[in-house]
Amino acid sequence: MNNMLEHGRLRAVGALGQQIWLDNLSRELLASGRLAELIANDGVQGLTSNPAIFYQALQHDPAYRAALPLLRTAHAAPEARFEALVIPDVQRACDLFAPLYQATDGRAGFVSFEVAPRLAHDAAGTLAEARRLWALIARPNAMIKIPATPAGIAALEEVIYAGINVNMTLIFSASQVQAVRAAHRRGLARRLQDKLSVQRIASVASVFISRIDVAVDALLPPGDALRGQAAMAAARIAYADWKNDSGFGVFAAFGATPQWLLWASTATKTAAERDVRYVEGLIGADTINTVPDATLAAFRDHGEAATTLGTEVAAERAVLAQLAHRGIDLETIGQQLLEAGLLQFEQAFSKVLALTA
Repeated sequence: MNNMLEHGRLRAVGALGQQIWLDNLSRELLASGRLAELIANDGVQGLTSNPAIFYQALQHDPAYRAALPLLRTAHAAPEARFEALVIPDVQRACDLFAPLYQATDGRAGFVSFEVAPRLAHDAAGTLAEARRLWALIARPNAMIKIPATPAGIAALEEVIYAGINVNMTLIFSASQVQAVRAAHRRGLARRLQDKLSVQRIASVASVFISRIDVAVDALLPPGDALRGQAAMAAARIAYADWKNDSGFGVFAAFGATPQWLLWASTATKTAAERDVRYVEGLIGADTINTVPDATLAAFRDHGEAATTLGTEVAAERAVLAQLAHRGIDLETIGQQLLEAGLLQFEQAFSKVLALTA
């Protein structure tokens, strides 16, 4: 296949107003020049990381292992060693995206780094950690990643008020989306009240997709027409509600950037599914889709770019109504998935620290 056509598939998504971010970060990705190529050739506009991603990188990237002996001498605490190992890579990634960040007036080119999972239920600790990491990374296009627990949402208001970019992660339910949006606006409102600028303070609400379908489908019989429908129906409704919400206008008048919806967990979970369905099915203006390497490569090869968000959502509301009629409560499932996601990141972070010990 013609290389221009391959790269054009991903760039066509950008032309429709959606940013494609890479859900991966490692020293090899940077040193090989592959991230620079993804930015230049495919139009990748940002990057996300998490403890599970760093665990895989530390396991398989020899550059990290080679650096560890010196770090063990320099830093007594495993968490300090971990940060000394990966923060320079976060900074290098930020620097690669810096021209895009400047060219888009701070609307693209972000790199996310997550607060320690142990702070998931500690609002004050999360705020302090967000401030510390923001100062440590020292890049205007960094994003501090915070889980959307009640404590994390409480911290969001304070972090936005502090003028720090935030990626709210592990969102699985409509109530989380609404609470995150409200906290973001409270932080901006306080800045305006105190006559502080609200410009170039970016935030995204990372809504996880495929994990919802896995959980819902486990409650449905094989062959049921509702299988595989819940997550995208909920996401399309969330997008429609976001588009129809006029409450941000007062902040936009002062140059504030809206809090975008970001689709996460968009790799399919079974071989029977089309491997790019969660990309193709969720394309719309002013959104972001963060994808792992395999999904990025799959879309480059055979993805179809067309706007699939912002159309009539009556069918999606009908899907959720049918699920509710069957006794499937997406709010309850969302809470369960949040707890499972927190546990997964805690375990991955513990493994990361063990590798640096």
